[in-house]
Amino acid sequence: MERLEYQQLGETLFEETLANGLLVQLLPKTGFHKTYAVLTTDFGSTDRMFVPRGSDQVMTIPDGVAHFLEHKMFEKADHDAFDLFGEFGADANAFTSFTRTSYLFSASRHLHENLNVLLDFVQTPYFTSATVDKEKGIIGQEIQMYDDDPNWQLFMGIVGNLYPTEPVHIDIAGTVDSISHITADQLMTTYRTFYHPSNMNLFIVGGFEPNEMMSWIRENQATKEFPASEPINRTVIENADATEILPYRSRHLDVTMPKSIVGLRGLDEVPLGRAGLKYRMAATMLLDILFADTSPTYLSLYDQGIIDDSFDYDFSLERGFHFLTISSDTTNPNAFSEAIISVLEHTDDYLTDQQASRQFELVKREAIGHHIMMMNSVEAIANAYEGRLFDQANLMDEMTILQSMTLADVQSVGIQLIQSAGISVFDILPTDETNSNL
Repeated sequence: MERLEYQQLGETLFEETLANGLLVQLLPKTGFHKTYAVLTTDFGSTDRMFVPRGSDQVMTIPDGVAHFLEHKMFEKADHDAFDLFGEFGADANAFTSFTRTSYLFSASRHLHENLNVLLDFVQTPYFTSATVDKEKGIIGQEIQMYDDDPNWQLFMGIVGNLYPTEPVHIDIAGTVDSISHITADQLMTTYRTFYHPSNMNLFIVGGFEPNEMMSWIRENQATKEFPASEPINRTVIENADATEILPYRSRHLDVTMPKSIVGLRGLDEVPLGRAGLKYRMAATMLLDILFADTSPTYLSLYDQGIIDDSFDYDFSLERGFHFLTISSDTTNPNAFSEAIISVLEHTDDYLTDQQASRQFELVKREAIGHHIMMMNSVEAIANAYEGRLFDQANLMDEMTILQSMTLADVQSVGIQLIQSAGISVFDILPTDETNSNL
């Protein structure tokens, strides 16, 4: 087991790749009572086309299989994993993103038992036609709930503009129609391809002794047999032809105030490893400089009544793609989007303004403070951990990167990332206005 010291943070990360390929990373926290464990597979909703294990033919699965698998993994022939976690005093959950599926628990006691439950239920698939058909109704209701959620529809609307020909634009849960075609055989084939230990990582943070925890993990894995690891052949999201991006769409929903979102698809290449982690952090700081509630842009738009407290922005970077979004409820969607686009297209001017250096230092201090606070929460640490996304670089490297970050670094990322060809707008308008153009 490799020991990685992060003296500046006072943290030690223990890491080992087991013989079956499972990457295990342990972050013990002295004085903490709670432990948080996350088992993640590098498989999400965008992985729709791949060559199954043991085959040489490309398979296309229905939209929503990754999320469907997440639901089905908990149910076994004679029990439900949630019930076992409950017996051992743990809270459990799972989530699916565009590129990952994670299963987790948090507990202050019975760590050995809860660890075994986590590893056993994820590594022991059970699918039957009857249980799959039953789950279709449950997930169908969840899909319909999100169909009525204006904020989710706003987000998926802009993603659809930015990625109209890529699987990113498809709702993570799929559609009621797409999940109706999912079969138990498809789930098993997909599971065997993507849930191999070599495509997974286990991250545990909290109050435990690392050598003891690792011995429990080795003991559990030694009782199971897995086929030899194989490279996974999956469809890769291609760099965009900017002409594919849809510049504008709108949709009418039952809202009292319009919602507007400006998105920008990254048309540049994100570097690998630690450089990629630095890129993401610089892009996040760029948005903070331009749009934080202390920025001139925010204060001006707020004073004009163009934005309100719903104003938000985010930068997303996952395997194969990256994009940013800026959104708000607004009485004047056109004024909002025009103002945001103007800021984006004049980013270099904002970053060379006399106030830019002061704003950068403020944003940098806040980021460092946020990082220090986050290290006191096992939930925050686990939820922010990216596994293998940045190769060997991880959450603990962020403090060093933050402290060495310069305004020039942020300017460099801004030049690469902010391209007018990648910008799009999506509005949600009240149903009492004109008919939707969708």
